[in-house]
Amino acid sequence: MLAQAESQYTTGTGTPITASAKLDFQITIPKILFLRVGSGADYTTNTVVNQIAFVVPANQVGTGGLGIAATAASGDLNDGKVTAKLVGNNGTITLTSTTLGALSNGVAGDTISYSQIETTESVLSSGTALAHPTLADGATTTSTVAPGTGKLVNRDAVWTYKYKNAAVVAPGVYGGVNANNSRVTYTASMP
Repeated sequence: MLAQAESQYTTGTGTPITASAKLDFQITIPKILFLRVGSGADYTTNTVVNQIAFVVPANQVGTGGLGIAATAASGDLNDGKVTAKLVGNNGTITLTSTTLGALSNGVAGDTISYSQIETTESVLSSGTALAHPTLADGATTTSTVAPGTGKLVNRDAVWTYKYKNAAVVAPGVYGGVNANNSRVTYTASMP
């Protein structure tokens, strides 16, 4: 913050005598962009990557229906739920999700498409939940977040993931910790 001031010295015998001074204020605000998906604290950089894991019971493989919920320890909010937060102060923000390909178990031809991962959004603390961009195999998908008043975007949500379990697939562990196309990269961009 920068402040500049002036002064004035007055003398005399009249009534009243006055002196005045002025100040100019200046505040510089930088452009900010913050994206959080999972663990961490607001407005800090965090390198923790959460995992969402599903274990399909043998008697339910490929049955679809209500899908399979994530394991209890999945996501920063557990049960396949993560905190999602997007804050920016310079207008419309694009939010993308990128995958390297379908989930694999390491055997050629054995894959599960990201289209089998269902994501729902619910309000966390902002008035409107932050929408989740669609997941697609080996692609980047984009959603646009329009600003509110004064070019500001301040949205968050709880993103909950489920495995649709719509097809019988070969056995194995698909994905992992940054293995077999398991990693989804979310990116925010603002002008």
